[in-house]
Amino acid sequence: MHELSIVSSIVDSVTESLAVYHGARVTEVRLRVGALAAVVEDSLQFCYGIATEGTSLEGSKLVVQILPVIVHCAACGADGEIESLQSFSCPHCGEPVSDLRQGRELEVESFEIEEGEIEKAGEAVTP
Repeated sequence: MHELSIVSSIVDSVTESLAVYHGARVTEVRLRVGALAAVVEDSLQFCYGIATEGTSLEGSKLVVQILPVIVHCAACGADGEIESLQSFSCPHCGEPVSDLRQGRELEVESFEIEEGEIEKAGEAVTP
């Protein structure tokens, strides 16, 4: 189950981004996950609950957006969403395609926090 290591990295990354906020709590983390990223959303959700325990992300919501596979066809020049992960052919002309434009992503799109204090030049300032 590699989802736990993926989620642990996400928690570390978001926690690191919160370094300037004292007492801030994350309420939501949004991920963009391509259909070819080889992750299972249910496993991500389960592991997220485990990985966030005792952190500033505990109790936050994980929102996963699954992105379809978009390919570019050299034969007809069109971009399109493939109909099946078993058939990498152009949805417009039917020719085989290998130029992926979308579908392998695994990235934190954004996260929301409750306001905390911002550290500025060694002093705490409430926004």
